[in-house]
Amino acid sequence: MKKPLAIIALLMASTGLANAEGVLQLYNWGNYTSPELLAKFEAETGIKVTVTDYDSNDTALAKIEAGGHGFDLVVPSANYVLIFAEKGLIQELDLSKIPNHKNIAPEWMNVEYDPGRKWSIPWQWGTTGIGVNTKVYSGDINTSAIWLDPPPELQGKVNVTPEMNDVIALATMYAGGEPCSEDPEILKKVRDLLVAAKPHWMSMDYGMEDKMATGDVPASVYWNGAIMRARLKNPDIAYGYPKEGYIVWMDQVTLLKDAQNVEEAYKFLNFIADPENAAMISAFARYANGIAGSDAFMPEDMKGAPEIVVPEELKAAGHFLPACSPKAQEYITAIWTELQK
Repeated sequence: MKKPLAIIALLMASTGLANAEGVLQLYNWGNYTSPELLAKFEAETGIKVTVTDYDSNDTALAKIEAGGHGFDLVVPSANYVLIFAEKGLIQELDLSKIPNHKNIAPEWMNVEYDPGRKWSIPWQWGTTGIGVNTKVYSGDINTSAIWLDPPPELQGKVNVTPEMNDVIALATMYAGGEPCSEDPEILKKVRDLLVAAKPHWMSMDYGMEDKMATGDVPASVYWNGAIMRARLKNPDIAYGYPKEGYIVWMDQVTLLKDAQNVEEAYKFLNFIADPENAAMISAFARYANGIAGSDAFMPEDMKGAPEIVVPEELKAAGHFLPACSPKAQEYITAIWTELQK
């Protein structure tokens, strides 16, 4: 019986490989991928997309670097694209397979971290600021003092998202420095600020959309799209842009070096660069995207939303988060490690 069983096993393995065609493994931030988009993609291409969530750039990087993950595409933030590339974890794109590459908006085409968009296709962009329940706190929401020096009504009621680079950058700007600073004096001030502030926080957690909407969390350092989603459920929620400095970021889709479903990945990359499809991504997660022509398909309630349209007087306070030097990243990691104690 051994020989027939071996043949059957071989046939089953071959069938499994055949069935694996027409699938795609996407590794993306949690609650960030439109189910409607995936349904449309599958209907048009026959390719089924499986999405695995992560909660931070560092989590994604560690998982990919460890190997054996089985993912085809990953969605790093701008300041991590070069890190993924330098570590040999992603591959340069064959632009001939992405005719919709031409739809990338000019302002997002020749970005510092990926000139000409040879490594990545835009997914969404937004800001990191502060969500506040105005029934609990009626003061100025456009300041990082809300979480670094909480007023009495917010003490013990503030969440800080555990995204290391965002948190350290916001604190650095509040302390008068620039993101990725290597100045020991500024960094000591940042460390002292964070260590002193932490006892006044209630948590360092993700998943704030529902918690803010229900009133369980009155204030949080968080991302603009998620705060908009919370406001649509609870009109008392407002989004603040810290005048001391807030972060402008972009996430983009990259093709992993060891991707198994490469042709399927290229079809997806081309699909998301179509204006109507890019608008579907934005309509779900409530962030802007980097595809020209998508505005015509965007939901009406996003066009003038305070979480999307930055007040004129606060535009200059926005800083695009760069890839930090190894020395700066070492400082950042050391501060973050101390903050976790």
